[in-house]
Amino acid sequence: MTAAVSTRVDLHVKILNDEVVRRAKQADLDVLVYAPHFTHLSDIRERARAYSDEELLVVPARECFADRWNRRRHVLVIDPDEPIPDFLTFEATMTEIERRGETVLGPHPEFLTMSLGADDLREYRDAFDAVEVFCPKNWWFHTRRMKSIASDLDLPTYVSSYSHLPTTIGEAWVEFERAITSPEELATALADGAQRRCYRNDGLAHLLKRRAEFAHLSKENSWDKFARVVLKDDEPTNPSRYDERFAEDVAY
Repeated sequence: MTAAVSTRVDLHVKILNDEVVRRAKQADLDVLVYAPHFTHLSDIRERARAYSDEELLVVPARECFADRWNRRRHVLVIDPDEPIPDFLTFEATMTEIERRGETVLGPHPEFLTMSLGADDLREYRDAFDAVEVFCPKNWWFHTRRMKSIASDLDLPTYVSSYSHLPTTIGEAWVEFERAITSPEELATALADGAQRRCYRNDGLAHLLKRRAEFAHLSKENSWDKFARVVLKDDEPTNPSRYDERFAEDVAY
């Protein structure tokens, strides 16, 4: 009798280094989806290739930062065909993604001020291939709301570590009931709504790691970061560094 084939995937990590890879392998993960903020797609792809080997596949992705800082929406695009700038209006971001027919996930909906709302997901429901229902930054009421949104929309669900810290790697993952050996196969599995199961750890150690991730938000949302990312116009994902056709759709 042939053993069933499955693939364990962490669908969203923000960091990638030797420690992350070591922890991923210790957790028996097969795939990491690497989507750092404000990083050009070419650099993401290069780093993903450098850390992929026979034991672990790293898939490049872009978590697009749409709209204004105080109402920013995150949209996770898996292995996009072309670079996508940040800081466009949400409508322009979704129009560009839909034009390309990308594989798209809705990360951490209605989590603080950096997420898609239920109305956003409802308006563009057909563009999304899955909605997140848990990440370690959540408190219990965030998780309950995410599950409610996904249920109302009748979309496939997923979980991820959403790791900004190495210690969170392996705390949440999705197991697909098929082999996934390339970025294209992962994108296809998500677009097809492939059979999957969502897992997360529990216990005191898990809770402490979650609280550390939540505390990390203070760094992500500081004024210094806003000034560096938005006001200085230095980031490689700023629309000014892309095709001029995006100029009229900038949110700032």
